[in-house]
Amino acid sequence: MTDWDVLVLGGGAAGLAAAETARRGGSRVLLVTEGPPGGDCTFTGCVPSKTLIEAAEAGLSFPVATERARATVRRVAGTEDERVLRERGIHVVRGRARFRAARTVEVDGRRFTAGRVVLATGSRPAVPDIPGLEEVPYLTTDTLFELTDEPASLLVLGGGAVGCELAQALNRLGIGVTVLEGASRLLPAMDPEASAVLTRQLLAEGVRVRTGTPARAVRAADGKVLVDLADGETARAERLLVATGRRPDTEGLGLDTVGLRTDGKGHVLVDRHMDTGVAGLSAAGDVTGLFGHTHGAYAMGRVAVLAGARRMRRPTFDPATAPTVVFTSPEVATVGVGEHELGHHSGARLAHLPMSEVDRAVTAGAEEGFVKLLAGPRRVVGRLGGGRVLGASIVAERAGEMIHEPALALRTGMFAGRLAQTVHAYPSWSMAVQQAAAQFVGGHGGRTARPVGGG
Repeated sequence: MTDWDVLVLGGGAAGLAAAETARRGGSRVLLVTEGPPGGDCTFTGCVPSKTLIEAAEAGLSFPVATERARATVRRVAGTEDERVLRERGIHVVRGRARFRAARTVEVDGRRFTAGRVVLATGSRPAVPDIPGLEEVPYLTTDTLFELTDEPASLLVLGGGAVGCELAQALNRLGIGVTVLEGASRLLPAMDPEASAVLTRQLLAEGVRVRTGTPARAVRAADGKVLVDLADGETARAERLLVATGRRPDTEGLGLDTVGLRTDGKGHVLVDRHMDTGVAGLSAAGDVTGLFGHTHGAYAMGRVAVLAGARRMRRPTFDPATAPTVVFTSPEVATVGVGEHELGHHSGARLAHLPMSEVDRAVTAGAEEGFVKLLAGPRRVVGRLGGGRVLGASIVAERAGEMIHEPALALRTGMFAGRLAQTVHAYPSWSMAVQQAAAQFVGGHGGRTARPVGGG
């Protein structure tokens, strides 16, 4: 006999999704969480950062914006706290769990067993090993939103999605921001053209950008934080924000006790059903390293429970069909593969549409950006119907909304021509997707799709 049908470790997006899915299926569910339910997204990630971005866009002051962020966190957290979970039939225990066996954990001296365990402990900010960094009072996303005193200047170490979002928002709130990125460009994992558009926008707004110059050392002097760069120059500001990614939160869980396999970065290895290879034990969310965003974690949490409960038609999670959005202005959104990830002989074709040719963007005075769609030949039928959608990259003011149509096309294996055939409202932002897709089946505005790598 076991204490619970499903035991979920972690109260973030993946853990909450797993617990709620299991409970809806009639299981007895115990959720073990070290912090309050909601996890990083609610308290230090998506919720406060997007509130800050909107407040900056509205022209609010730093104190008002940060208080609004904290108020929003309280409101969202109140919809998923322990009282709400109990009302839904999910039992909650606060504390740090440690495996004693594959389906047995210990929390502060108490042992719990379950028929199935879902490991969803999430991630923590990754702090790089830079000499002197540990000796200065740096910020991370875990501490940024606790600031009450507005700094005059800020260094952002890391030019990925989080670094760019916060750099733009804080700059708009009146803080002098410098972004330091060791790679040759901002958003180094995304489309190079998207990086160029966003870099131009940040520079136009007064954000200082330093790329291709890794940090060599960090020190403090005269009330400032100084970062010595590889090119011999030194960047300085009142405060330093470290935004260099995240690492899986598995410390002290006793993974070796149950034989869980991890990769070189410590992520728990899983298959497409979220199975770990250990009987009765699944993992989901950031701890797997498959897809580091809240919506992906939520999807993985559901899959972990549903796949564990079924013998036939087990659901899967495919990170290639999940969209990624950088909530800067303009927004940057991607799904599937990008042009920079495909070789010249892939057989794929690219449709490219500048936003300056999209009427909605012209009416909004927001013509920076583009839509890129990639399509490849299908087996047997080749490029019939425009071929199969392989991916999309969009840079536009509403890219985060526009990306979902290509995501649906990718998920369902849709012909690119179906996007072109679908009637879109005029003048809408999403009409740009239709106009780009038309390039695969006859063309639009004198543009036709070209081979990847072609002119």
